[in-house]
Amino acid sequence: MTAPVFLITPETLEPAGAAATATSGARLTLTGPEAHHAVSVRRLRPGERVDLVDGRGLRLLCEVTDTAADGGRRERLGVQVVERVQEPDAGLTLVLVQALAKGGRDEQAIETATEVGAELVVPWWAERCVAVWRGVKAARGRQRWQAAAREAAKQARRARVPEIAELHTTAELVDWTRRVRAAGGMVLILHEEATRPISEVVLPEAARVDVASSEPVGAAGDDPQGHAGEPPVLAVVVGPEGGISDAEVGALEDAGATMVRLGPHVLRTASAGPVALAVLAQRAGLWG
Repeated sequence: MTAPVFLITPETLEPAGAAATATSGARLTLTGPEAHHAVSVRRLRPGERVDLVDGRGLRLLCEVTDTAADGGRRERLGVQVVERVQEPDAGLTLVLVQALAKGGRDEQAIETATEVGAELVVPWWAERCVAVWRGVKAARGRQRWQAAAREAAKQARRARVPEIAELHTTAELVDWTRRVRAAGGMVLILHEEATRPISEVVLPEAARVDVASSEPVGAAGDDPQGHAGEPPVLAVVVGPEGGISDAEVGALEDAGATMVRLGPHVLRTASAGPVALAVLAQRAGLWG
């Protein structure tokens, strides 16, 4: 069985800054909520294997050396590093553009897309969305999605946690699409009336090119800060329960997006995106 994964931050790993330099033989201490889960929920014991990850590709393969619990959520997990692994970027950056949905279906999509390998999720306030994020609800919604991605990444034993972008209107999504295309990426609109199957789309080359910054989906009008060496974006756009309007499809296609059909059946908003990303990941060799 694979080792459980726990997320580390500069505030929850001792000694301070150890993640940047820790190599085989280093002794570290995990604190905070992750340590509580490891000690009081998982009840890990000395000699067991654990992986500590930073959510950005660093994985420290460790062995538990000691535990401490006082019942006050100040548990501590002592480990010794067995191996340090920096996982390379994939050849393509998988992105899910997910319209807001009711009943938690959007969060279900986030969880499964994370397991598939999505690196970024863009919340989209589409024309026919029943769910609405306004004011504090937008911040809380984004936090819920980020928490879902974080827990799914741990469950999937990933060393990378997808970023949840700011909520996008259609106008902002159109601008984002235009910038992705200009950087050599691809945006695919999943639509039941499309005639072109997703299996026939020519994928962007898994080359090292400039794409948008670590905030590639900021508000419309923001200038993306190019970072050399990042892989091109391969994104799928999933509409709400009521579907994507003709006007939205037209605006996205004018910006460079391509409308495709996923398969012979109409999938729910909770499953369409993850299934499409799985098909694309397999085609691109990311699961090889």
